[in-house]
Amino acid sequence: MLSRFFTPGKRRFEELSEQEILALAISSEEDDARIYQAYADGLRDEFPDSAKVFEEMAEEENLHRKWLIDQHKKRFGDKIPLVRRNYIQGYFQRKPDWLVRPLAIEKVRKMAEEMEAQAQGFYEAAVKRVSDADTKKLLGDLALAEKGHSSLAHRLGLKHVPESVQEAEQAREHRQFILTYVQPGLAGLMDGSVSTLAPIFATAFATQDTWTTFLVGLSASVGAGISMGFTEVASDDGVISGRGSPIKRGFAAGIMTTLGGLGHALPYLIPDFWTATTIAILIVIVELWAITWIQNRYMETPWFRAIFQVVLGGALVFAAGVLIGLA
Repeated sequence: MLSRFFTPGKRRFEELSEQEILALAISSEEDDARIYQAYADGLRDEFPDSAKVFEEMAEEENLHRKWLIDQHKKRFGDKIPLVRRNYIQGYFQRKPDWLVRPLAIEKVRKMAEEMEAQAQGFYEAAVKRVSDADTKKLLGDLALAEKGHSSLAHRLGLKHVPESVQEAEQAREHRQFILTYVQPGLAGLMDGSVSTLAPIFATAFATQDTWTTFLVGLSASVGAGISMGFTEVASDDGVISGRGSPIKRGFAAGIMTTLGGLGHALPYLIPDFWTATTIAILIVIVELWAITWIQNRYMETPWFRAIFQVVLGGALVFAAGVLIGLA
């Protein structure tokens, strides 16, 4: 944190000349325009209305840059020194769009408003550092332009992204989240929690050896996780189905499958058989309840149907494992 303010080789804002302040403003406006245009390009396919917002914001920043360049030519000539944000101690930094992907609608809008607030603060500080009347007026006008009666992101949002469109975009984003993460993760959790019940409890009751049971549970969980992950990746590339990145889905399915099995395998690290088994059964109940809740919350499955499907399936597999173990 402190390195941001005390980095060798950086200049303090108070040490900049008026020409350097103008140069810093020019490069900052250029960077912001590029970021807004990148946001627009990244959103255009799925959220065309929001893309229009950021296209106009990029145009606005380019216009500010033109005004600043004209002022620099008037006072200092055509040669603009290279002064960028990362050369200044404590100066706010911008994250390029490729560092904030995926471009979630609300996240990008909030970032745009934060960018405006930072730019306003810069121009207000810059006004105090210049003495030329025309430069002072320009910087003051830019501070007001960044501030406005409301943020530019909000004003353009009212023009291009009315409430009904925002709701549609948010619904589309929510649906994509469900398809890419929740659905494969839920399938993995169900598979890991239910399918490992039989081998784990069969081994537990057959051997009453907690270490052996743990090793069986660990191998079953990890193996199932790897299998589910690769199956998810290979089964659908997401292009036609619109389910999103197969890699993301594969990780979601694989990780949740492994966790689902490990949940009731880990208690068998406890040496006492009945203590470990009791805790494992309690964890199974929690896992089945979590699956039921996720089905109801994200997949909109009615509570009764979700409980019936999950509890009945889990109970049958658990009973099968116990009976096999006692045979």
